[in-house]
Order: sequence, then C-alpha cells, then structure tokens
Amino acid sequence: MTALKRNMTNKRRNAATAVTAAAVLALGTACSSSSNSTAAPAVTGSASGTITWFANQFGPTSTDVRKTLITAFEKAYPNIKVNLEQAPSDSDTYRSTLITQISGGSSSFDVYNGDVVWPAQFGKQSLALPLNSYFGSSYWNTFSNGLVTSLTYKGQTYAVPLFTDNAFLFYRKDLLAKAHLPVPTTWEQLQSEAATLQKDGDVKYGYAAQFDSYEGLTCDFTEFAADAGGSTVSSDGSKATIDSAADQKALTYMRGLITSGVAPSAITTFQEQQSESLFTAGQVAFLRNWTYAYADSNTPGTSKVVGEVGVTNLPTFAGQSSPGYSVTGGWNLYVNPHSKNLAADVDFLKWMTGAQAQTIIAEQGGEIPTVASVLQNSAVQATNPAFPVAAKNKLNARPSFVAQYSQVSEAIYNNVNAALSGSSSPAAALTSAASQINTALSSNGL
Repeated sequence: MTALKRNMTNKRRNAATAVTAAAVLALGTACSSSSNSTAAPAVTGSASGTITWFANQFGPTSTDVRKTLITAFEKAYPNIKVNLEQAPSDSDTYRSTLITQISGGSSSFDVYNGDVVWPAQFGKQSLALPLNSYFGSSYWNTFSNGLVTSLTYKGQTYAVPLFTDNAFLFYRKDLLAKAHLPVPTTWEQLQSEAATLQKDGDVKYGYAAQFDSYEGLTCDFTEFAADAGGSTVSSDGSKATIDSAADQKALTYMRGLITSGVAPSAITTFQEQQSESLFTAGQVAFLRNWTYAYADSNTPGTSKVVGEVGVTNLPTFAGQSSPGYSVTGGWNLYVNPHSKNLAADVDFLKWMTGAQAQTIIAEQGGEIPTVASVLQNSAVQATNPAFPVAAKNKLNARPSFVAQYSQVSEAIYNNVNAALSGSSSPAAALTSAASQINTALSSNGL
C-alpha cells in the first residue's frame, strides 16, 4: 500500500476525520422511510446524460483513484458521462464553497464529496438532498454497522458512505518482543509497558497521539471517554453530558500520560503529522493514528521502523470489554438538491457504493471500504493489515448528529487541551466544556 495523499488526508482527519453510531453516545436517530418532496426516479439503470462530480482527491499520490472509478462507472453505465470537478483540498474551504454555491441555487455540480461530520449541518440548512426515497432498506443494510445512522438527521439520510477511516494502535513489534511484553489491550497496560520500555532505554517516549487544540483532539478524547463509559452530548442532542465521572476518568488518564513522562510534554501541540513523525523516527513505542500511518511507517527512506510495526485495535480501560472504541473518519457522497439529473445521480451513488467501486477504493485507494462484505473479503483484507483490524473495530461517534457540531467540537478540544496543558484541572475543564456545549446547542447551528 502506498502512502495516502497528505494534503487531503490530514484535513480529513482534522475535520472529521469520525462519525458512526455507538451505544456510548446513543445516537437516537435511525434511517427513516419517510418521503421527501422530490419524486424519486422510478427505475435506476436506465438514466442517461451527464453529471458533474465535485470532489477532492483521495488515495495515493501515484494515481487519481477518482478517474479510475469514473472510467469503470462509465463502462458499466455507457449512457451516463461523469465530469470531474476538482474541489478544494482544505476541508473548511471546501465546506464554505459548498455552502455558498448550494445556498445560492447553483446546479453546476450534481454529486459532491462531503465530510462525515456534515450530515446534520447540511440537512438542517437544506444543502443536501434527503435520500430515503431513492434507496430501499436492502441498500442501506449493505454498509458496516453504524455508518448509516451517522448520516441521518431528524429521520432523513443525507448522504451515502463513500469510504471510511478508523483509528488504530500502531506499536513496535521488535521492542515488545525484546522485552517479552504482549500487545496491550488496556490503557493501563499500555502505560505500564511504555514506562518499562522507556526505563530499559529501548525508546525515548512511550506514547504519541493528537492532543493539540483542534478537531483531532475531539476524536482522541471521544475514544477515551467512550472507553470509560462516558459521552459528550445526550442522545437527543439537547444537552452536554461531558461533565461526568467517566469523562473525568478519561481526561485524568490522558493528563497522566504526560505527567508520568510516557507521552512527551509537547504532545499538547501534536497533530497527525507530528505524532507520526516521532513514531517513524523510532522514538515512540505506541502511536494512535489513522489507517495511512501503517504505509507511512513502512516506507523505506522516510521511516526508521520499516518492518517493525504492528497494528491493532485501540485498548480500553481495565474492566471494560475489548477492544476500545474508535471514532470514524472518512468522506461521503451527497447530492446537490438543485441537480437536474437525479436519476443519473442515483445510479452513480449506487455504483460507487457497490462491490466493484468499493474494491477499487480499498485496493487502489488504500481506504477502508464502507460495504461490509467488501471489508470482510479476504483478498481485500490482504492488501492492508489495518483492514482486518478495522473489521473488528468497536466504533463510536463524536456528536456530529447535532447541527451545531463545529461549536461543540471546539468546546471539547479547547477545554480538554487546557487540562492536558496543565492550565486547568480536568474537573474545571469539563465543567467549562459543558457550559459552552449547552450554549452552542441552544443556538441555530451552522
């Protein structure tokens, strides 16, 4: 597997980079069969014409997987042509562009890629077409557990999952073997083993992750909180739940990684690239990061740990069922509500989330497929050791089911970072976060 394109990958993890259903956050929404005001095409497969796909690039830098997908689609649907329009690689810029154009009534593009944290925001503002009437339950059931729920806002589903991403624990196989230590399954075990490796002089730091004050920290904290039995927002999206004993346990543990020296003090400024760079330089025993980190850590010439890296599910806290929770990132396909060729749009979405396209996305694009049968396919799993691990992941969600997600996430990562940096106690940080989240939830969102 080749390294994924960095400019899009980092923004994907920073902005989404996660969002599927989990019991710990109890997403109350579910797919609905209720209709919308636009009549669905009576028959798919007979559409014709030209549609425009507004999409940022994903996959490896060596090839444009989007063009491979378009070629295969047009072969399967010779009466439909797809124009590819390059979207901004920066997620925030891309989002602003979409809001401006769609709210202004533009039909210059028909289908567009969208971040996994956008469905509620875009649904509330009518920036995406509700899709319930266009696909039956058998279609929605093909996806991995939780993905469809994350696309649903007030009973309507606003996108289809194009590709997903999970968080993993990457570890130094050679160091664990030398010290006769097992792969950790609990966070307490990880901290203890990391300290042992440091004490023995095998590695400078025990653990690295994304603790900077940005979207990535919302991901990391959500995972720790879920493992402790906590959450950030109530299932109905009406109030903050972050100021709890479980969340405080999670945040106290995170702070303890730093004060114990297992994690470097500079981790409070680390995003994906900084944490990965320390790992590939051979200075860290355990790394929490996304799928692409496996390829990067095994790239000769840029990594000092080639062949020495293992990948597994994230740990959980002692006493909880393994594995730990992982948030989910990735990108979806949305339909412009002003599109003039909905029948062709539906054919395109259906094909892009079918077995052929999802296999291309996995094998050539290096992305985790969203269709459960493709992810479980042994040939697909053989292309990347993270794929079989992903198939076993226990997924949870950031509170992206609320339209005010951006403000909620900011409240989480700013206050959590303050506690990790030592400028606030965990208890005070969570109280402040809860207050800011409640203020955000009482606003109009977006």
